[in-house]
Amino acid sequence: MARLAALARRADLFARYAPWTAFLLGALQSLAFAPFELAPLGPGCLALLWLLWRGVLPRRAAAIGFGFGAGLFLAGTYWLYTSIHVFGKAPLALAILLMLGLVAIMGAYAALLGWLLARYAPARGHWRELALTPAAWVLMEWFRGWFLSGFPWLAIGYSQLDTPLAGFAPLVGVYGVSFAAAVTAGALVTALDGRRAARLWPLALVALLWASGFALTRVDWTRPSGAPLTVAIVQGAIPQDLKWLEDNREHTLEVYRGLTQQALGARLVIWPESALPMLYHEAVPVLAEIYRDARARGSDLVLGLVRYDFQNAQYRNGLVALGDEEEWYYKRRLVPFGEFFPVPPFVRAWMRLKSLAYVDFMAGAADQGPLDAAGQKLGATICYEDAYAVEQLEVLKSATLLVNVSNDAWFGDSTAPHQHLQITRMRALEAGRWMIRGTNNGVSALIDPHGRVAARSRQFEPEVLKGSVVPYSGLTPYARWRNGPVLGTCLGLLALGALRRRRAAAR
Repeated sequence: MARLAALARRADLFARYAPWTAFLLGALQSLAFAPFELAPLGPGCLALLWLLWRGVLPRRAAAIGFGFGAGLFLAGTYWLYTSIHVFGKAPLALAILLMLGLVAIMGAYAALLGWLLARYAPARGHWRELALTPAAWVLMEWFRGWFLSGFPWLAIGYSQLDTPLAGFAPLVGVYGVSFAAAVTAGALVTALDGRRAARLWPLALVALLWASGFALTRVDWTRPSGAPLTVAIVQGAIPQDLKWLEDNREHTLEVYRGLTQQALGARLVIWPESALPMLYHEAVPVLAEIYRDARARGSDLVLGLVRYDFQNAQYRNGLVALGDEEEWYYKRRLVPFGEFFPVPPFVRAWMRLKSLAYVDFMAGAADQGPLDAAGQKLGATICYEDAYAVEQLEVLKSATLLVNVSNDAWFGDSTAPHQHLQITRMRALEAGRWMIRGTNNGVSALIDPHGRVAARSRQFEPEVLKGSVVPYSGLTPYARWRNGPVLGTCLGLLALGALRRRRAAAR
């Protein structure tokens, strides 16, 4: 009896601190993503979360889910503090409030999931671990990726980019890879149960899943559609806290002039997001000089610049292609509290008193086509737009190359630029296209259609990254079907689970 009582006390102690255990597991799972890329922690930490959720009451399951989600996003997106306070100059209290607010929202998604599983799913068993929980997890990732503008960062599929599971990305996208990782987690849990035969078949399922993913990595879903062309990415590496200072403007112009002269001769020259500390119309004299030199040496320019729309009296974050004609792409997904401010008028008045940026940018149209440059069709995204996978698929019907320009200088020497590169690699893999990624201070990169980095820049150093890329055509299955197959599968599994529950209740 004394031994049973001791075990009961230990179990009670574990249950009491289970949310904090989940918090640590979530923080540990952040190491599965770049730059650490400890991929086994992705499904491994999920498996331990599944165990914590077993057989607990809905309220406790919600607390455990909140702990896991909060730990993951606090450790995984701590760099928000740097962008908001260090470079954004927001007051410390406001920066902490916004960062913790996002962490709380992300934790709330996992809390709701835990509550629903505890309330409606079986307490344990193969059906729960291998079907219901993975399906529900993926639907949660998808939902938080678009609801109220969404924040699709740290989907578990990204952590598997360098594993055999990445082979599923061109078929079912990052959420399909997330589903495969979640099923792997469920198999690890069910392998702990029952007799030997009951343990072996889930592991055999995972072996089949991973072998299939490995085989799919050998498949080419798209095809070359032209000769290779040379590319040069100009990375000015101007520190964010110096970039917009009036005294530093001439130095920035000289850096970009000099680096661009080194880049000319490449068929396509790329500048990063908002490369110059001035508006487009202010930079016309500088650009005219660079454009003349570029045309003389056979180069087309694609430049990230901020443009003032005089007709609408609005600022736009844009990417201009200067080839035979001038073409613009305008950023569609604006950053909350960075490029637009969803706050009431009295808060804007306070922001003016605090000398904080408070002017909203104007979003670009949702149906913008590719840019014409260097004889190619460029599917463009700016900054974190490339985290929204579905939104770049329509342009693949005509785009032969992908271009993403970004200003990751906002995040300093943190994990954010590496996480962003990982996301960009996934977009190249899903699309079956070369991706040209130009950033202000690294990591600039050339990424092949299999999501592999063919060339990359150093961080925080002025550099011209040169290489060659190949135009591609054709559509991957994911580009055709988008998220339909994986979402349909997940919803179907949950519907089947509801039907099983109803039949069990009737019996």
